[in-house]
Amino acid sequence: MRHFALSILLLLGAATLSARGPMYVVNGTVVESIEHIAQEDIESIDVLAADDETIAQWGLGASEGVILVTLRYDTPAYFEAEGENNYTSYLAHNVRWGKNMNPERVSLRIVVDSEGRATISKVLQATSRQFLKRVEQAISSSPLWHPATRNGKAVESTHLINLLLPEGESLPVERGVILL
Repeated sequence: MRHFALSILLLLGAATLSARGPMYVVNGTVVESIEHIAQEDIESIDVLAADDETIAQWGLGASEGVILVTLRYDTPAYFEAEGENNYTSYLAHNVRWGKNMNPERVSLRIVVDSEGRATISKVLQATSRQFLKRVEQAISSSPLWHPATRNGKAVESTHLINLLLPEGESLPVERGVILL
């Protein structure tokens, strides 16, 4: 009985150590994570059980199941202008915020329309109105994106922007009093 219990514990331990979680497949491509995908860009999600059929189709990586994500577009939007291919970097270089100014942060959800124009759809966080206003100005005057496409036609897509300036700085730690 003791050997049987020890064998079960060893098997459970090995199974726990090998558990990687489900395989993620986005528009037919296996990816490590889906955390970066905005909810608004997801058209559908299907969950496949870790059965013989799923493993036969997707391989041993599907032994914990498969999460199939279909996006509203085939090709994602991308930004490429003035030597920049990252929109956050572009904004960091085009928002007027000097090194002698206090560190500020903004987190935004932007929409890139079918013509490539970026607009703010939601302000998630802003440490000051002054900084937000300067970021809004940079976005409104920024060059066009290459829009996302679906079946060869340009479509709208959503993106998250997190910007902290001056670059390389960090926000001061907020001090508070804890009452017990």
